[in-house]
Amino acid sequence: MAGGRAGVADLRGPGFLNSDPTELKTALAREAHVLGFDCIGITAPGTIDCAGRHFLEFIACGGHGDMDWLASQPERRVDPRGLWPDVRSVIMLGVNYGPDSDPLAILKQRTRAAISVYAQGDDYHDLIKKRLKALARWLVATAPSEVKVFVDTAAVMEKPLAQAAHLGWQGKHTNLVSREFGSWLFLGAIYTTLDLPRDDAEIDHCGSCQACLDICPTSAFPAPYQLDARRCISYLTIENKGPIPQEFRKAIGNRIYGCDDCLAACPWNKFAQEGREAKLAARDELRAPGLAELSRLDDAAFRALFTKSPVKRIGRDRFLRNVLVAIGNSGDAALAKDACRLLDDASPLVRGAAVWALGQLVPQDEFAAVKNAAMSNEPDESVREEWRTAS
Repeated sequence: MAGGRAGVADLRGPGFLNSDPTELKTALAREAHVLGFDCIGITAPGTIDCAGRHFLEFIACGGHGDMDWLASQPERRVDPRGLWPDVRSVIMLGVNYGPDSDPLAILKQRTRAAISVYAQGDDYHDLIKKRLKALARWLVATAPSEVKVFVDTAAVMEKPLAQAAHLGWQGKHTNLVSREFGSWLFLGAIYTTLDLPRDDAEIDHCGSCQACLDICPTSAFPAPYQLDARRCISYLTIENKGPIPQEFRKAIGNRIYGCDDCLAACPWNKFAQEGREAKLAARDELRAPGLAELSRLDDAAFRALFTKSPVKRIGRDRFLRNVLVAIGNSGDAALAKDACRLLDDASPLVRGAAVWALGQLVPQDEFAAVKNAAMSNEPDESVREEWRTAS
């Protein structure tokens, strides 16, 4: 899932060398690898017409949920020239962030939190943006041109462009799959006015496999190659600002930020490699943190724990909402005290999630006694509704 508007740069330079396009491409790839990119490919701006049509259908049926920025000025997204008319080549780059262990193993540890692999280290936006700018400066200095760089924050269809540039293909789960790196690539793009040699588009290697579709806990894929974000756990735990809908709470399990199930299930991961960038590696404290400890975070402690992490952007209240849903799914009655403590939280979002969690962990008569006392003092109607519907 993407948000925000940062991460775009317009870099210009006089240049000092007019290189042969093929030689320039070879030198560009060499420089990209020196800077820490794991793969690179080049495509033309007019190569994703089909993906653009699918995107417009996705928006038309409301599959984007509350991610209104996706529906804003779609013409800027469906063709790179809609964003920048002068672009002649699109350079796509990837950084491998392959995990060092099975991301699905944590799902069995119900009193511990599952955080998506990409969010267990530093925020990739910052790291990749710096590398893109460095490569763009090298390109401008080597060949007179204008460039713009993007990393998951602007109206750029990174995955279709990456497939067109031969970095991988969009699998049935709509994410990029690489024969070399499996499911684990961060993407960045450089738009340039240079006319560079193109790579052939990668073909689809999914075949009859649908492991990614079958494993989805919330049935977020209405059909192969189609996603309904409103049912996706990544959307529900990150982009969704309100209470998590009742119908999905049980399926979320202990996933408190994102979901890796469809990525981790892909058989192409047998060729995946552990990421080589230390800043993207999982921090020990984020590999499998205890739900009880996380539930005790105030705003300052939340910000301290998730410094430089993408988790920080959802804020403490949404984060605790997710933690409480996981607590409710834990089956551990000892965690009821943590849910009970948060019934008095200042945030209605947190209080409402605490009601649901408590209802999952304590006997009905005990829950009813707490309910009778709490309902009379609860000013927020959404929390009162949680009390009325909880069992």
